[in-house]
Amino acid sequence: MTDPDSAAPKRTPLYDLHVALGARMVPFAGYDMPVQYPTGILTEHQWTRAEAGLFDVSHMGQCFLIGRDHETVARALEALIPADILSLKPGQQRYSQFLNEEGGVLDDIMVTRSAEPEEDGTLMVVVNAGCKDQDFAHLKAHLPAHIKLILAPHRALLALQGPKAALVLARLAPDVATMAFMTAISTVIEGVPVHVSRSGYSGEDGYEISIHEDRVRLLAERLLKESEVKPIGLGARDSLRLEAGLCLYGHELDVSTSPVEAQIQWSIQNRRREEGGFPGFERVKRELAEGPKRKRVGIQPDGRAPARDGTEIYNQAGEKIGVVTSGGFGPTLNGPCAMGYVDAAQAQDGTAISLMVRGTAMPARIVKLPFVPHRFYRG
Repeated sequence: MTDPDSAAPKRTPLYDLHVALGARMVPFAGYDMPVQYPTGILTEHQWTRAEAGLFDVSHMGQCFLIGRDHETVARALEALIPADILSLKPGQQRYSQFLNEEGGVLDDIMVTRSAEPEEDGTLMVVVNAGCKDQDFAHLKAHLPAHIKLILAPHRALLALQGPKAALVLARLAPDVATMAFMTAISTVIEGVPVHVSRSGYSGEDGYEISIHEDRVRLLAERLLKESEVKPIGLGARDSLRLEAGLCLYGHELDVSTSPVEAQIQWSIQNRRREEGGFPGFERVKRELAEGPKRKRVGIQPDGRAPARDGTEIYNQAGEKIGVVTSGGFGPTLNGPCAMGYVDAAQAQDGTAISLMVRGTAMPARIVKLPFVPHRFYRG
């Protein structure tokens, strides 16, 4: 009998292109993914900050929810997440989370209302690669019978990120140039229908492009012909999102962590805070009113040594007050940075702390997030 955990990683439709470009491939969320290309993570990170980086995020899960009209499908999804989907305008996108009954995060997701009048009642949902099987099962188990769930494994996903992203993509699809952050349109690139949202997870301006898997290599190669575009791997994707202070599921978010603890309560709009009607509402409501017992914070270590996830955090009295959830070297900062959770009473910016790194207490301080300002295009 074959051990399911030993199954070979899956491959995205761009696997052969990554190999041809000299990528170092590693297992990630059940897929063989490029962690870096020959120039290295530092160069890729800095290129994305200055130009435009192309990321393969086809391992993410894409699906569509279809109901009679927008109100019908929005209310069905709102029963599972804390975001206000009912108020989404056509072509608008919103970040949210699947929550369990205890208010912990099962996954964080992106939800988009179709901009097409003939698709009123359609929501596109993108979920994390490592959670997609359980997310889809969760949706199947909890959506009412009148809502149709359509999985889209045939669709690939590219992210074009960086200050030159709009300049580049507008050459191929002029209608993307004036899109605002967190909006989406259907358009055509090189004769191929695509779904484009102005979003991403680098902290930079940029787009995510959903396209049929059979055409994604042609689009990727076309974008890479532009002088401003280079391929970027998972290594730089992680250092960019860390500098941007963005949560990563399995690190800052998990089944025991609430959105309020994670400091992403901005994703819960006022109507949902008042009305509830989603799993874990009582905990969220209580923490919004009283404050959570712990908070996600930015951490700036002194010196040059990074603090990796799992590093214990101590206060000046030598008491353990938390743990690092993500950490590494910030190329834009030219120094180490980290995020983690600490007791709420000791989460103030500027608080001096110690990080226990390989048995040695390393001085650090709590700082305001993000480490590098976001440059999303607000229009």
